Amino acid sequence: MNEGRAHQHAAYGRDPYGDGYDPYDDPYAGDQLAGARYDRGGPRGGAPVRRRRRRWPRVLGAVAVVLLLIVVGGYFYLDSRLKRESVLVDYPGRVADTPGTNWLIVGSDSREGLSKADRKRLATGFARGRRTDSMMLLHYGSGGTSLISLPRDSYLPIPGRGSNKLNAAFAFGGPKLLVQTVEKATGVHIDHYAEIGFGGFVGVVDAVGGVDICVKDDIKDPKAGLNLKAGCQTLDGGQALGYVRTRAFARADLERVEHQRQFFAALMKKATSPGTMFNPFRSVPLAMNATSNFLVDENDHLYDLVRMMWAMKGVSGGGGVTTTVPIGGGGSSATAGSYITWDKAKAAKLFDALKQDRPIPQDVVTK
Repeated sequence: MNEGRAHQHAAYGRDPYGDGYDPYDDPYAGDQLAGARYDRGGPRGGAPVRRRRRRWPRVLGAVAVVLLLIVVGGYFYLDSRLKRESVLVDYPGRVADTPGTNWLIVGSDSREGLSKADRKRLATGFARGRRTDSMMLLHYGSGGTSLISLPRDSYLPIPGRGSNKLNAAFAFGGPKLLVQTVEKATGVHIDHYAEIGFGGFVGVVDAVGGVDICVKDDIKDPKAGLNLKAGCQTLDGGQALGYVRTRAFARADLERVEHQRQFFAALMKKATSPGTMFNPFRSVPLAMNATSNFLVDENDHLYDLVRMMWAMKGVSGGGGVTTTVPIGGGGSSATAGSYITWDKAKAAKLFDALKQDRPIPQDVVTK
């Protein structure tokens, strides 16, 4: 009994060098048997202290689940906001599927969503309905990315309507007839369709904080509500709309389509930039504006639009080809008025490259 007391005293430091002292003895060895459940007492023999378990793995797991639900739910919500229409329908003699991916991108003159004050401020006029104001064919695949303007005054055969300007196809039969006309004229199968009106265009540009554009010459066009000085500058939604609409040039529509390609590519570059995508004050308004103002085919989805935006970004970064269909000449008719015609040989060479998903030959690339 006395020996036990002496050993106990030595263990707690009262007589560390007394009889029975063992320098390798661990006075807390008993605690190891308790594992992580609890301590039997403090160093002075106090009350047992229960150890806290780490909770951060559970917290992180819960946060990850919540974020996943927000992302997935947000995606389906935005996807549901897209306007859809049955556009890409089969018809007798339709062009078979071709390699790569082809988008027909249309800017319409729809005033939907614009108030009377907006129409006056933006000089859009008060016409009802919607007509095509710009048409571009976007192709991407193993042969590279290309953005090709299809001038609205192009004189082409329109199925069931004889020959007329390309934008007349839209006026006669909406997006369906326009797609058929483009497929018949180019031999390229259209996989996706996207259309945006005046109001949606302005909203998207303003949502990203404007787009940087270098203007070659002073432009003053009251019909488009535009007054720009030459030089690099940031255009807001109203200025941007005027920039892609104005025809106040010697080459009229042919120079306008250059501006349209330039601006749309710059817009997609800005929309997919880190400063926009990771800034909720930019990305959220952009997502809301884009999804509520783009009209797509009934089988198109949000991820298709995102892929289209990335392809357009590649074009603006110099990683693709931008061009207009080679022009052969012009003419006029009682039904169509003044029009332009395509250079059949060069146009065929350009569209053959797209149909085979090969790079466009440089000798058919024009402004």
